Amino acid sequence: MALIKKLLGKEPAFGKNCFLAENSCIIGDVIMGDDCSIWFGAVVRGDVHYIRIGNKVNIQDNAVIHATYKKAPTNIGNNVSIAHNATVHGCTIEDNVLIGMNAVILDNALIQKNSIIAAGAVVTQNTIVESGSVYAGSPAKKIKSIDDELLKGQVERIANSYLMYSDWYK
Repeated sequence: MALIKKLLGKEPAFGKNCFLAENSCIIGDVIMGDDCSIWFGAVVRGDVHYIRIGNKVNIQDNAVIHATYKKAPTNIGNNVSIAHNATVHGCTIEDNVLIGMNAVILDNALIQKNSIIAAGAVVTQNTIVESGSVYAGSPAKKIKSIDDELLKGQVERIANSYLMYSDWYK
């Protein structure tokens, strides 16, 4: 079973049908919706500020979700995939977003809906990623607009696939 730790009077809360890998770690002020998955080695650390996670969110292997002490909470919308080794820190991610492998999202960044952050991208503090965009690089910049094929073929497909994969482990 995952390490689920109450801290400073705050205990993580989970919706229905969630999968928490045995060596994932969820601490403190974390509230997660339905149909979510936290994969092997991932850490969701709500110790210094709150973390809110919507429905059908997958946080893949070795990803880190954190916040900044009393300044920047982390809010994650619905239908979001956070890929392997990504760091999501003190930011807001709206609905229907894919955060690529090894991407870094820093404090007070806003990732608007229907967007992709490419693998290895670094979204710096206070950056606003426009809805319907693909951002890449370090620092991340808009490289193109997202089309329906990319939205369905990547963002929706990956979120749906991880819901299916999590059922294999239950």
